Amino acid sequence: TLLGRNGAGKTTTLKTIAGVMQPTQGQVRFGGEPLQRLATHQVAQRGICLVPEHRGIFKLLTVEENLLLAQRKKSPWQLADVYRIFPRLQERRTNGGGQLSGGEQQMLAIGRALSTNPRLLILDEATEGLAPVIREEIWRCLAALKAAGQTILVVDKYVHRLMDLADRHFILERGRLVWEGDSAALNADRRLWERYLAV
Repeated sequence: TLLGRNGAGKTTTLKTIAGVMQPTQGQVRFGGEPLQRLATHQVAQRGICLVPEHRGIFKLLTVEENLLLAQRKKSPWQLADVYRIFPRLQERRTNGGGQLSGGEQQMLAIGRALSTNPRLLILDEATEGLAPVIREEIWRCLAALKAAGQTILVVDKYVHRLMDLADRHFILERGRLVWEGDSAALNADRRLWERYLAV
């Protein structure tokens, strides 16, 4: 996870990893390869897929068209696999993206990202603004993806749920890394919460 208050630099960091923004200093490396001079599509070709906070789905296309548009021929994530993770999408497969609820749009955005067969799936504000029941469905999906071996980097404000999901956590403050550790260490030191996470 990438944690921190609003304005700490989380979204900027995610966009920089995905090649949407260029770093002003330092390097972005993935699998030992520097990425900072690559175009966004070249970063994506290396297996990094960002699901942005605004989700970025095509609202005039159907659910199924959104998924097929991103589908890679050799991806293990075919339509049936995405529908197995998100049965609600199969029920709504002929609906336009703009006809979906916010939670369904988030499911579609994640499903579309999986269709690209990402080595690293990045989720910015994965459950922001979602109803509690839909939020739980997203957490269930992320847990299933982790169990299947998918590498995920997630930003979300529900730190308690993230501790159940993630192996490592990184806290940003004003664009700088101020702490990193596992869930046990994060849970044990509530001073971190008060200093860097409390609103």
